[in-house]
Amino acid sequence: MVDSSLPRPRSADVRSSTLVGVLIGIAIMAAVDEIVFHQLLAWHHFYDRSTPSVALLSDGLLHAAELIILVGGFFWFADLRRRRALSNRLAWGGFLLGAGGFQVFDGVVDHKVLRLHQIRYGVHLLPYDVLWIASGAVLLLAGAGVVWWARSRRPDSRPR
Repeated sequence: MVDSSLPRPRSADVRSSTLVGVLIGIAIMAAVDEIVFHQLLAWHHFYDRSTPSVALLSDGLLHAAELIILVGGFFWFADLRRRRALSNRLAWGGFLLGAGGFQVFDGVVDHKVLRLHQIRYGVHLLPYDVLWIASGAVLLLAGAGVVWWARSRRPDSRPR
């Protein structure tokens, strides 16, 4: 006897599988940045151009946003798995895209354009900036490669 309450196997939802990975990647990279560079190393805060209290508040708001995105992303991930509409390869590719995108955005926009904070203070910034942005670009390229590879292996890779 077949249990009709279980979802039937379906083809993967290309767009949702990629986007859920992007969301989780953004949240994880924001958490790594906030925990490692803001708390453990104390190199900077999200917003360093004010008082220490405002800097600490900005870190708390970043952490809250990252946590909300992470929880929402995992609920979406679980829903896709439950409906058997998740492509693991596309989700991993999206994860790398999200993590790299966060890092490049943070390095270029937050550090250089808006000058909310620098990676570290009291040191020559060029090596830190190059390493930060280049490592984000490597993650972006790896994610794009995984997504391209996963989509090229699917017989019907049109987004739904």
